[in-house]
Amino acid sequence: MGMSAPSGGSNLNNDMNVTPMIDVLLVLLIIFMMIIPMSRKAIDTQLPDPTPQPPSTQVNPDQIVLEVLPDDKYAVNKEPIEKSKLLEKLTSIYAPRPEKIIFVKGDTTVKYSAVIWAMDQARGAGVKVIGVPPK
Repeated sequence: MGMSAPSGGSNLNNDMNVTPMIDVLLVLLIIFMMIIPMSRKAIDTQLPDPTPQPPSTQVNPDQIVLEVLPDDKYAVNKEPIEKSKLLEKLTSIYAPRPEKIIFVKGDTTVKYSAVIWAMDQARGAGVKVIGVPPK
């Protein structure tokens, strides 16, 4: 009993069928094309102008600058204010104003909590936008 080859000359093909693999790759491609745009999260930022303007020496009279100084001292547009009267001073300044913008300038030696407290007082006085001026 020996082995015999099938007669008639068989047409065996050893090529791999890649059609299912291409189908899977196309499905994965479509899935990734849909997932990547959905996974991006945007944060709204306001970046400074890349071409810096020379600093102006005059202060705009409409701008209010709150300075946090060492030893629990505060100043509004260079006018010293007691800590206990800061809220009512800011309220009297911002009550008639339509634009409620303030710039908070902290001294390098004060604690961060003092600057945050001053910002909280400004929010309590009705300020909507708090900015930090450049050095």
